[in-house]
Amino acid sequence: MTSFSRTVCGAFACWLLLLVISSSAAFAQTGFDRPGGDFTSFPIASGDPAQCAARCDREGRCRSWSFVYPNPGAATGVCWLKRRVPRRVQSACCVTGVKGSGVVEPQLPNIEYGIDRMGGDLRSFDVEAHEHGETCANVCKAENGCRAWTYARPGYGSASARCYLKNRVTAPRRKPCCISGVVR
Repeated sequence: MTSFSRTVCGAFACWLLLLVISSSAAFAQTGFDRPGGDFTSFPIASGDPAQCAARCDREGRCRSWSFVYPNPGAATGVCWLKRRVPRRVQSACCVTGVKGSGVVEPQLPNIEYGIDRMGGDLRSFDVEAHEHGETCANVCKAENGCRAWTYARPGYGSASARCYLKNRVTAPRRKPCCISGVVR
């Protein structure tokens, strides 16, 4: 192999590595914010971060976006459109992405983001707000008769986060308010 061939192969390998790294950051990130670079903000009554991502896609000057989940003091979520792509920082308040990224929820075992399992309630109670709903999942695992759970984020119908334990596994429904899981 000539030195030119090695150089071309090395450059191609570097380019491929950068492509893989950058493509993983192209998806919206739940649990992150991008402070700064805002040119407008507006409420999203449905509380669905996918509407924020879609609005950025339609707006010519938008390069990135952040969606702030509803909180107890506000009945709606807020979408922030940005003229640049600020560095992302970890924050449970938000979902953020770059133009064209859409919303792809994290893929964790036994956790269903943006899913509500309505019905089959065994009991419900207020819980501390948590990014992945672990408290709700752990209580369900420890309780006999609990087969599934749904964690409702604060600001979606209640000022506090709420855990719903289920005595049966019901059909999953897409709802941005919730995180669910099946235990048994």
